[in-house]
Parts: sequence; C-alpha cells; structure tokens
Amino acid sequence: MREFTARFATDQEIAAWDDHVTANPNGGNMLQSASFAEVKAEHGWRPLHLVHEPADGGQASYNLVLEKKVPALGRLWYMIKGPDVASVEDVPGIAAATAQFVAEQGLDVFALKIEPDVPASEHARAVLARAGLRKSFDIQPNDSTAVLATDADEETVLKSLHSRGRNAVRRALREGCTVERVELTEENMRRMYGLMDTVGQGEANINLRSYDYYAKFWTTFERAGQGRMYFTYEDGEPSVGAYVVAYGRKGTYKDGGSKPRRRQYGDSHLVQWTAVTDLMREHGIVEYDLCGTPPSDRLKDKDHPYYGLGLFKTSFTKSVVDFVGVHDLVLRPARYAAWTRFAEKVQRQLWVRRTGQPFY
Repeated sequence: MREFTARFATDQEIAAWDDHVTANPNGGNMLQSASFAEVKAEHGWRPLHLVHEPADGGQASYNLVLEKKVPALGRLWYMIKGPDVASVEDVPGIAAATAQFVAEQGLDVFALKIEPDVPASEHARAVLARAGLRKSFDIQPNDSTAVLATDADEETVLKSLHSRGRNAVRRALREGCTVERVELTEENMRRMYGLMDTVGQGEANINLRSYDYYAKFWTTFERAGQGRMYFTYEDGEPSVGAYVVAYGRKGTYKDGGSKPRRRQYGDSHLVQWTAVTDLMREHGIVEYDLCGTPPSDRLKDKDHPYYGLGLFKTSFTKSVVDFVGVHDLVLRPARYAAWTRFAEKVQRQLWVRRTGQPFY
C-alpha cells in the first residue's frame, strides 16, 4: 500500500481549486469542483478541501469533502466522487491518511464516506474490503453510467454511436429539427425545471430537488464557464431541455427533461448530439458521461427504475461502467453503529421534512 499524508488545502490552492482537481490522476469530477462546493455550501453542507500527497513524492490528489454535523454523534464526512486516484490500490493509503489526519486534528469525525470513480471488479472490491472500507448504499445516479468516448473527430464519434442513436440524430437533422443553446434567464430556468417535472420522474424514481437548488447549480456552473443549457422547440415552446457541464476534459449530461407525446422524432437525441459536439469543439472533452443507467447486468430488466433512461442513454454507447460505489471508513465504531442502526434514517427523514431536499 502506498503511503499518503493528508492536509487541508492552502488559501492559494483553494483559489485555484479547479486547476488542481482537473490535474488529478483521474482527471477530476465535476462534483469535486469549486462550483459544486459553492452549491452545497448553501444546502446544508460545509465544503472542506483536502490534499493527499504520496510519501514517494508522486502526484498529489485534491479532494472535496462535504461535512455535516450530526447531533450527539459528531461530524460525517462525504468525499463525494473521491478520492481521485489512478488505481484502486491508492484508495487504502488515502483513507488511512485521512483517518490519521482526523485523529491528529481532533476533528470529531465518526465516519468518512468515499465513492471513487474506480470501475467495479472483484479485485477492486477485495482491495477496499482489506482496507476496512464497508460497502454502503450508492448515492449518486451515475455509479452505473453510459460513457461515450469523444476523443476523435465528430464524424468518427457519430459513427461510433449505437445505430438507434445515430439514426435518430440523422433523421432529426433531415426533418429540420433545430437545437439552441439558450441564455440562463429566470424564464428559461423555470421552463427547464418544468420539463424536468413533466415526465419520467415517477417512473425513474427520481426525486427532484427544489427549483432554487437547480437554479443555484445552473447559474454557478454557468458563471464558471462550465455549464450550459439547450432547448429544442415544438409549437414555439421548449419540448426537450438539457443542462450539461464541461469539467476538465470530461463532459456530463447533468439534467434533462421533455414533454410527452412529441411529434418530432429524434429531438432528444439531437439535443444530446449538439451538446456533445459543442463541448468537443470548445472544451476538447475526451469523454461524455450520460449520467445514470441501470447496472450493466440489469440493462434489460424492465423492473429497474432506470430502465427507460438506460434505453435512451445506451442508444449512444453500449459502454456502461459500473463503479465501486460508496464505501464507509469507520472512525468511531460506537457512533457509526448508532448511525447505521437508526440515526441516519431519522436524520434523513428530519432533513426532508425541514427542507424538502434529499439529505445527501
């Protein structure tokens, strides 16, 4: 196991946070960004910025940690989509360094949740288990996700699409469907939220956060030059919408919605294709995360809540990646036991009643 040290980032490092995160061994994740830290700071979490440095002098890993105080138990840390590592073998060393740092600083953290973007495998699961990391329930929708490789020219990428997606894009173009990147006005954000709340939410078991949460997310990432919104129209009104993010060399389909019973075939595919090609041209993305499918072994399971979403997203690529998901590092065993037995459920219920928002 490689040894690491952990420390809080300096003010100078925080000021250049995105530069450090996108230079991480795995290229960073938008949920580790300065923009996301700003969003979560207004919605119940305290963002912390940690730096993990290998003892052998190799490349450091910069990781965002979200902290929430839990009455009577102490502090819960959530290293969202982290740690960023080149290999699963580095996760135990970073976890151990974080535990040591917490102890030395007297930070009263009872558990650390991690969810590295490490593909799931028997080997990866064994490495994490040997490090004492306990598998927990997954939190983010893209712990299984379709990823489109975009490290080629547009024609090559178009040809790489599954035939269903490629044909839908071409037909939409032939029939005159148009897609616009729109300004992030209050009216457009309200329209987008309405599209998200129109169809698919119950079927996909997706609980929308408040409009204020999405508006904060969209405007914060747009202000940083990382986010953008697209519409296509039918009868003069938005019929399909998408909000996408470019972070480092990775693109992500963050939010989407559509009206039911539309007449234009392939409009939702063309919205995605327009976003992809724009991000390729303007940001040089090498991959595009369609953000959430059923696990690769359940893509044909019609009972899975993401089945319909999976059909659409795998019409772009059959490359579905299952990540190892969330694992817990127990720092205070008695407090963690109370958390998992009853306190977490209670806190999540209270949080939803008080704020109307998901706990995580």
